[in-house]
Amino acid sequence: MTGTALLLFASWSMVLLVGIALYRSWLSMTAGKALNSFTAAGTDLPGFGQRLTRAHANTYEFLPIAGAVMLFAIATDQTAITDDHASLLIGARLAQSIVHLVSTSTIAVLLRFTFFLVQVCVVGYWIAQLL
Repeated sequence: MTGTALLLFASWSMVLLVGIALYRSWLSMTAGKALNSFTAAGTDLPGFGQRLTRAHANTYEFLPIAGAVMLFAIATDQTAITDDHASLLIGARLAQSIVHLVSTSTIAVLLRFTFFLVQVCVVGYWIAQLL
C-alpha cells in the first residue's frame, strides 16, 4: 500500500496541476487574459482559481516530506510500518484539498487544518517507527 499511496499522492498533485492549466486556459479564452500574465501564486485569479492554486501548492509542499519517508520505507523493506496508515494519509490529503477547493470559511479552514494535522501525525509516527 505504501507504493500505491506514493503514486496516488503524486497523481493528486498532477490532477490539481492540470486543473490549474485548464482553469487558466479557460480564463484566457473567455476573459482575454494573456497566458503569460498569470502569477505563479494565483493571486490574480478569482476565488476558485486562488483556492485551486493554493490546494496544489499545499500538496507539492508536503509531497517531498511524505514521499521521502515512504520511499525510505520502500527502500529499506520496512513498508510494514507505513502500509497500515498509507490510506489514512491519502484520504486526509484528498480531504484537505477538496475542502480547500470548496470554501475558505472559518470552519473550512479548521477542517482543512485538521486533515493536514492528520497527515503530519501519520508521517511523524512513521519517522519515529523507522528510526
